[in-house]
Amino acid sequence: MNVLSNKKTWLTATVLILLAALSRLLPHPPNFTPLTAMGLLGMAYLRPRWVALVIPFAALWLSSLLLDNLLYAQYYDHFMWFSNPGVYLSFLLVMGLAWLAFRRPSALEESAKSVFSRLGLTAVGASLLFWLSSNFFVWLSSGMYPKTVAGLGACYTAAL
Repeated sequence: MNVLSNKKTWLTATVLILLAALSRLLPHPPNFTPLTAMGLLGMAYLRPRWVALVIPFAALWLSSLLLDNLLYAQYYDHFMWFSNPGVYLSFLLVMGLAWLAFRRPSALEESAKSVFSRLGLTAVGASLLFWLSSNFFVWLSSGMYPKTVAGLGACYTAAL
């Protein structure tokens, strides 16, 4: 069945995008929102796969748009349509990992135990990959750390 075949599916996707965006706007523990989980589950269950990419990326962009221009507006001298490309690139790497983990026809055709095992391992790997890559981009794009191996180590240490 084509996931884009009916209005109910589009409505569901829109609601998920809004809820995920809202989860970033409401008070929450640092770095604890459902965007990655949505992406991982989407890669496991949604077809075509680009839909699994659109939902969390749309939520990330929408919530960043609101956060950057309302809550963090004092840090910018103009309206921000797109900020922090390192986060988007890191998230894209995570979705690539999920695509590799769930490249079989459909998780719906497998046993629940197999899917949840793969989801669990992928979630741990995705968290580690996001942490490594996003902090690498902080080191690469900011002047806070020297562009040396020691500087990269200091960046990762500070991120802990």
